[in-house]
Amino acid sequence: MAAATGASAAGLRRDEPVDDVREAVLDGAGVTLSALLSEPAGGAPRALVVAVHGGGMTAGYFDGQARPGLSLLRLGARLGYTVLAVDRPGYGRSAAALPDGLSVAEQTPLLRAGIADFARRHPVGAGVFLLAHSFGGKLALSVAAHAEDGDGLLGVDVSGCGRRYAPTTEDDVRSGSPGDRRRHWGPLRLYPPGTFRASVGMVAPMPAREAADLAHWPRLFTRLAPRVRVPVRVTFAEHELWWRHEDAELAGLAAGFTASPRVLLERQPDAGHNISLGWAARAYHLRALAFLEECLLPDAAVPGGSGD
Repeated sequence: MAAATGASAAGLRRDEPVDDVREAVLDGAGVTLSALLSEPAGGAPRALVVAVHGGGMTAGYFDGQARPGLSLLRLGARLGYTVLAVDRPGYGRSAAALPDGLSVAEQTPLLRAGIADFARRHPVGAGVFLLAHSFGGKLALSVAAHAEDGDGLLGVDVSGCGRRYAPTTEDDVRSGSPGDRRRHWGPLRLYPPGTFRASVGMVAPMPAREAADLAHWPRLFTRLAPRVRVPVRVTFAEHELWWRHEDAELAGLAAGFTASPRVLLERQPDAGHNISLGWAARAYHLRALAFLEECLLPDAAVPGGSGD
């Protein structure tokens, strides 16, 4: 999956260099996981951002080609972070070995092993920050719930993933159907011209075992959320159609993270479910990385920390 290295990017100075995005491979407990990697120029990273894509997409979701200035991989590197966008188990290089994919629980040890493999070979700065979308948000929360003190997890930022599905999606979830295209994208005006043409290479079929796991998420969330011990930020797009996100539902979602020192709930205006491919991508990525900055503050992950 070769990344384009086009010239001037939207929202950037014309003389500002475009960061290199290259392919990488990880050892996910014996399963080869592919990834896209972008590292800051000159010096060690401040932290490692691990980006985890949703169902039916690949790692390229975080390097949108319609407008390179909207790419998380490029923005993160400019701000001093290493960004590693991983093809989840069942996608990319691992698709041949796992043609039916894996459930959230089965993907969790593979992704944890892949991150650990990368950290053994590359500097990761202050630690690891998970930034995930849709089905990838389920996996990120599972990884966080199973994190150990030595994993160096700083926080979790999730978009397009809630606690309970919207009533209009429940039939599709039970049947494992991808659902109406509008549910994934929302109004087409939210995306730059050329988005759908540029997205062809990053779309992949959702594996069968993953699709079958969709219906189990509300119960799994109830078990995982109390085990997450790092700060959590959850964002819902203005035009999110997959999930319930009315105020009462958000209060219940936040209440589930009983061990987290901080839970932040956000709404992203002018965005559909696939936030990182839309016009609002840069704003969302900047907010997510600002949350990471807050996670790097002294005592940020310690309930009642004094900051001294």
